[in-house]
Amino acid sequence: MLTKPVVQLKFPDGPALPAWYNFSMSMIWIAAGIGIFLPFALGISPLDALLLRIPNESNWWHVLVGFPFFLCLPMIWVRVHLLNSAINLNGNLLKTFWTLIYISAVGTVLVEFPFLIHKAGTSEFQRLEVIFLGLGVLLSCFLYLLKKRKTIHPTLSLIIAITCAYLANAFLCLIVYGEKKFQNQPRSGWYLTLEIAIALIADLIWLFIKNQLDRRSYS
Repeated sequence: MLTKPVVQLKFPDGPALPAWYNFSMSMIWIAAGIGIFLPFALGISPLDALLLRIPNESNWWHVLVGFPFFLCLPMIWVRVHLLNSAINLNGNLLKTFWTLIYISAVGTVLVEFPFLIHKAGTSEFQRLEVIFLGLGVLLSCFLYLLKKRKTIHPTLSLIIAITCAYLANAFLCLIVYGEKKFQNQPRSGWYLTLEIAIALIADLIWLFIKNQLDRRSYS
């Protein structure tokens, strides 16, 4: 009986990412870490949302919205370690990081549920923006990593997953709190997150292209 040979890719010790790139992305994610403490809307920061320090309005929705901003912390750890040397994450640490990603993704889906059932009180265009950019990013990330699971380096897979989980929530917040009624409020965190989101989109495009090119050298 003939069996189809299994091709196993041999990865290097870590993803082949240039030093300049790791340094640049480390700075961007450190900026995201600073953004945790900056007011996003109505003078409220992601840290305030996570700790329910919102006068008269604190509820589970704010916790789920605030939590994904803290994904910058494991990403900073990964990026800084990649600056020094290639890293191989041990099982427990890898499971911890992926658990944080799953919690963030599920939280974003729960937050977007009112938009799906027309209960968010937003315009139809804004509702579709939130669904497309929020759930769209999560779904695209899941399908991409599922398809490439045998050919993508585990660390690179983790970087892409954290980036997408962070972006999905960031897009939601940027859209909802980008309305005119919030423009006269302290929201330096909103502007910082917008700049970070643009950089992360470019980063994902670069990573997708690079992974495709690197596959040939791994096989």
